[in-house]
Amino acid sequence: MATQRILDFLATRRPSGPCLVVDLDVVRDNFRAFEKALPDSKIYYAVKANPAPEILRLLAAMGSSFDTASVAEVEMAMDAGAPAERISFGNTIKKERDVARAYELGIRLFAVDCVEEVEKVARAAPGSKVFCRVLTDGAGAEWPLSRKFGCVPAMAVDVLRHAKALGLDAYGVSFHVGSQQCDLGAWDRALGDAKRVFATLAEEGIVLKMVNMGGGFPTRYLKDVPVARAYGEAIFSALRKHFGNRIPETIIEPGRGMVGNAGVIKSEVVLISKKADNDNVRWVYLDIGKFGGLAETMDEAIRYPIVTPHDGDETAPCVLAGPTCDSADVLYEKTPYPLPLSLTIGDEVLIEGTGAYTTTYASVAFNGFEPLRSYVI
Repeated sequence: MATQRILDFLATRRPSGPCLVVDLDVVRDNFRAFEKALPDSKIYYAVKANPAPEILRLLAAMGSSFDTASVAEVEMAMDAGAPAERISFGNTIKKERDVARAYELGIRLFAVDCVEEVEKVARAAPGSKVFCRVLTDGAGAEWPLSRKFGCVPAMAVDVLRHAKALGLDAYGVSFHVGSQQCDLGAWDRALGDAKRVFATLAEEGIVLKMVNMGGGFPTRYLKDVPVARAYGEAIFSALRKHFGNRIPETIIEPGRGMVGNAGVIKSEVVLISKKADNDNVRWVYLDIGKFGGLAETMDEAIRYPIVTPHDGDETAPCVLAGPTCDSADVLYEKTPYPLPLSLTIGDEVLIEGTGAYTTTYASVAFNGFEPLRSYVI
């Protein structure tokens, strides 16, 4: 939802062109909600969701840790005031020289998902803590994370055994249940896999200490989603079920759930047209599309709420598209989007729930359009 602070900013500043406006008060409230929901878990904000310096500074000051995917993100977190011990290099795909640079900066916690990556870390960051990412099915997620990251639990055992043999601290396991995960039971299945890895290695005298439970915490788009408290209760219940009274250290990595509902994109209707005289479906073109920051509309996975000046008027389904000269720049066509019939060229619309995974997805200058501007208030 657009907060009054965002609406006031847009009314007074009147920025031209599409832009994202993020309300830091919402980010602050979200962080506190996660702290309250999972008081025994450390919060590692997923920097990739929105790396705006103002957001990182706020979260660093509130005591957040940070999940980073590159040396640049490590440096962003440190510039925002986070000490190295509160930063994880959570990408399982890293150049060895980037591991070395992170180690030089003081990072000692690295993600792996194969023996080849373990060997890089052992050479470039000796003695560091590593956690192995385990594959999960991602069922229930609107933006599943497929098979690109992680390995099966049996291989995770081999990976962590190898890490120990090379002098690394075999610290734990991680998983990610898929982004925008609305199934509260998803963590139960993944924690069951984690426990099996813990138990197998314990028999060999390798005692793991940490479970990184990843992100997946949703933001509200067109449908209601469970609140942070509900996730906290479900996750703690699953931890007790699988680990009993010996619950390990835990980490969560909210990204979308931390900043998604804090941001709104202001956009303008550039054109409304039809493809034939007898066509009853309008095409509505906005001044932002897939290449301007709305990449998560790929396969129509994320359906953003759109607020128009004519809400309440009669609506009809339309195809929603972006402004670029690429035929892939269509946001919603398989499932047309209902918009008011009174919508006209030049109208401004607000695309809500866009605080995460928008600015950093925007192309640098495709078709000469500048990257998505961002304002943090």
